[in-house]
Amino acid sequence: MGRDVLSRILWGARPSIVAGFVVVAVAVTVGSLIGSVAGFFGGILDSILMRVTDVFLAFPFLILAMAIAAALGPSLVNSIFAVSLVWWPSYARLVRGLTLSIKENLYVEAARALGTPRLKIVFRHILPNCAGPLLAQATTSFGFAVLATTSLSFVGLGAQPPSPEWGAMIAEGRTYIMSFWWMATFPGLAIAITVLGFSLLGDVIQENLPR
Repeated sequence: MGRDVLSRILWGARPSIVAGFVVVAVAVTVGSLIGSVAGFFGGILDSILMRVTDVFLAFPFLILAMAIAAALGPSLVNSIFAVSLVWWPSYARLVRGLTLSIKENLYVEAARALGTPRLKIVFRHILPNCAGPLLAQATTSFGFAVLATTSLSFVGLGAQPPSPEWGAMIAEGRTYIMSFWWMATFPGLAIAITVLGFSLLGDVIQENLPR
């Protein structure tokens, strides 16, 4: 096709990395808010929010993302929205568990005794102390968020050819895999290196968190 595969891989890193960053940022924000509110307030609010979370967790996330992206139409923006919509439940579960533990600490009890508003306690005392585990989880899942968005592009629901996006490049290159194997192989290696790199980084952060 007369294309420079290396240049397209380097250029294709932009939409792929940005998509992963947006997905993780949205998922962390939504999941943290839902998990902290559910864990701190408890009761019927906790039950309702966790049942909604369970509904999302009941479906394979990639299948659900594909269904949402197909309903919205094939584009990179719609694929990012679809993956973001199914990515937050794991963060909600994580933050809820951390909140249930943190809210029993003495400084939270002291803040309650001083009459501090409950939402202020959540944002000032609960969420900042969830930052370490959240960072480790976000770093680990970042690579998989990139993998999810490129998967939607591969099946035609994300970035559209001839856009230099890794998933779209693999979809184009698979037609010529027996003759020009490098067209699909090197974008796939870029995805593999990204996922592996951020997974290892997340493991390092997790190991160095204060116990």
